[in-house]
Amino acid sequence: MGKITGFMEFERVAETAEPAPQRVKHYREFILTLTDEQAGVQAARCMDCGIPFCNTGCPVHNIIPDWNDLVYRQHWRRALDVLHSTNNFPEFTGRICPAPCEEACTLNINDDPVGIKSIEHAIIDHAWHEGWVTPRPPARKTGKKVAVVGSGPAGLACAQQLARAGHAVTVFEKNDRIGGLLRYGIPDFKLEKTHIDRRLDQMEAEGVEFCPSTFVGRAEDAAEGLSVRTPESLHEEFDAIVLTGGAETPRNLPIPGRELQGVHFAMEFLSQQNRVNAGETRIKQISAKGKHVIVIGGGDTGSDCVGTSNRQGAASVTQFELMPQPPESEDKDLTWPYWPLKLRTSSSQEEGCERDWAVSTTAFLGKNGKVEKLSAVRVEWFKDAVTGQMKMREVEGSQFELKADLVLLAMGFTGPTQGVLSSFGVEADARGNVRANTDDYATSVPKVFAAGDMRRGQSLVVWAIREGRQAARAVDEFLMGATTLPR
Repeated sequence: MGKITGFMEFERVAETAEPAPQRVKHYREFILTLTDEQAGVQAARCMDCGIPFCNTGCPVHNIIPDWNDLVYRQHWRRALDVLHSTNNFPEFTGRICPAPCEEACTLNINDDPVGIKSIEHAIIDHAWHEGWVTPRPPARKTGKKVAVVGSGPAGLACAQQLARAGHAVTVFEKNDRIGGLLRYGIPDFKLEKTHIDRRLDQMEAEGVEFCPSTFVGRAEDAAEGLSVRTPESLHEEFDAIVLTGGAETPRNLPIPGRELQGVHFAMEFLSQQNRVNAGETRIKQISAKGKHVIVIGGGDTGSDCVGTSNRQGAASVTQFELMPQPPESEDKDLTWPYWPLKLRTSSSQEEGCERDWAVSTTAFLGKNGKVEKLSAVRVEWFKDAVTGQMKMREVEGSQFELKADLVLLAMGFTGPTQGVLSSFGVEADARGNVRANTDDYATSVPKVFAAGDMRRGQSLVVWAIREGRQAARAVDEFLMGATTLPR
C-alpha cells in the first residue's frame, strides 16, 4: 500500500498543536489537521505488510491500508467512501480515539507506527470542507418503527444505520441536547460540538427523529421538567427498542469527609463547563478558579478534569492514580499487537499537572462543611502467592496530607442507571450491565435490544460505534428476516 519504500524513507510526523500557554486560555480545539500533502506522505509509510493487524486492532475494523493507499494517491473522495463503510462518525474517532490501531501497526514492532488517526482526521475534515458528507436517505421505507433510547455514539450509529435501511427511527434523550457523552462528557477542546450538530442535521435529513428532554422509564424516576415515556408505551408504539444509554453510575469514594462541599464527581464538573460553553447562564457552576485541585483517577476522564481546571484558572492541579507508574515504554516483543501498558501523557497533563502514582486517599478534611485538604497514603502492589491476583497494601509510615479546595472523583463508572433496566425488566449480567450477546444484541425481553456501554460497561467511543452498528444489523434482521447492513 502507498509507496513501497515509504516506511523506510519517511518519518512519522504528528499533528501540530497550539502551544499550551495559548490554548489554556480558551475551550476551542487546538490540534491542527495535516495538510493534504502531509497526509499523503504519512499514508505512504503504510507497509503493505500482508496481514494488516491495524484492521483487527481497530474496534470498527476500519479498512486502514486501503484508505492509506488512496490518500497517498490523493484520491480523497474514494478514501472517504472506504472510511465511511466501517465508521459512521470518523470526525469523532479521528479526534478522541486512543488509536489502538496504531499500537497494532506492523511498523510499530521496530519503528514509529503509521499515523493512522491523523490520516483519518484529515480524510473526514477534507470531506466536510469539500461538501461530500451529505444525507443518504433510504430508497424505500419498510413501515417498521424503532425506538433508540440514548443518543451517545452507540445510539447515533445504530439510529443512522437503521434509518438508512428504511426504518422510521426515533431517538430519545433525557438531556436537553442530543449527543450523550459526546455532548456533555467530552470537553470542547477535544471535540467541538459543531461536529455533532452537523451529523444530527444529516441524520434528520435521513429521517431520524430526535426527542430530547425525554426520560424513558418510570415517571417517579424522572427529573423535574422532563417528558416521560414508559417502556409500555414504547412497546405499544414501536416494533423494536434499542437501549444504548451510557454507563452513567460513577464509582464513589465512601471515605470520611465525602460529604464535604468541594468534593464532586467528575461528570458534574465537566458537563457544567460544556453547558456554559454552549451559552447556558443559569448554572451554579463548580469552578476551579484560584483553587488547589486534586483529581482522583488517572484515566481519560481525570485528564479532562485536568484540562478543564487549567482553563478555569486553577492555582494548582494534582492527579492521583491508585496503580503504580507504568514503564516509559512497553516490551513490544511481549505486547504487540495488543494495547500495551506504558506511560502516556495527555495534552491536558502537558498543560500543567503534578501526577502521583500508587496513592490511596483515606479521608477528606475540612472546616465549616468545606473541604480544605485530603489525607492519603502510598500503597504497593504484590501478587498473592495463593490466588496469583494482584493485591494492594499500605506502605507503613507513608501517610501525607495535601491542600485541596476542590476534589474531583474520576475513578470510572460502575454501570448503567439501574432504574432504566428495571423499568424494562431486562436481565442484567454479573456487573450490572444489560445481558445481551454480540451475535444478536437481544435482551431477555422480546424485541428489546442493547448496545454500547449499557451492554458492555464503560468503554471507548469507537467501541460504542461498533456496537451501535452491529446492533442495527441485528435489529434489521429481526424486523425483516434478512439484512444487508454490515457488521
